[in-house]
Amino acid sequence: MKRLVSIALATVLLLTTAASAEVGTSPESLVAKLLGSERSARAGIGSGRIARLASVAPLPEDKLYSEDWIRAQPRASGGKEWECLTEALYFEARGESVRGLFAVAEVILNRVDSPRYPNTVCKVVNQGTGRRHACQFSFTCDGRPEAVSDKAAWERVGKVARAMLDGMPRRLTGGALFYHTHWVSPSWSRSMVQTAAIGAHEFYR
Repeated sequence: MKRLVSIALATVLLLTTAASAEVGTSPESLVAKLLGSERSARAGIGSGRIARLASVAPLPEDKLYSEDWIRAQPRASGGKEWECLTEALYFEARGESVRGLFAVAEVILNRVDSPRYPNTVCKVVNQGTGRRHACQFSFTCDGRPEAVSDKAAWERVGKVARAMLDGMPRRLTGGALFYHTHWVSPSWSRSMVQTAAIGAHEFYR
């Protein structure tokens, strides 16, 4: 292992020496810039995501998507994107199982990654808000204020939001971009492929 690290460091030094010769800067300066960029990128990822990505043995589904897993997580927090995802999970799915919460979060993040939708969580969640029959998520246009009265439920869904934003794998919905509850049958669903049925929701792409 040490030999591999030494070879890697030697390779980096050779490359930076060659690069510095071309641009007229010292190898030391280029290495410092590389290390600075690496530190900045690592800080942006977040410790939770780094821990998950570095995990050698991922938890099996029955352990990951469980209330025991939720209870084991630290209290979650975050910026605006975390708040928007937590709010969506709270108002759309707080009564769901852990699998159901993760599934709804998957749809939202799948939309963020899709060129058909806005590229941030907040824009995806609030798309169409204020226009009649245009809301993508019903809680944003039901006419009721978004008041959080169940603090325990908020904390629970916030942990799921944090995990998903930190890079938890999306393996429940088969890349779904849509969902609806079992007790409705929207016309749009008939032209799509159903990818999963989890809890009270059916998922489509």
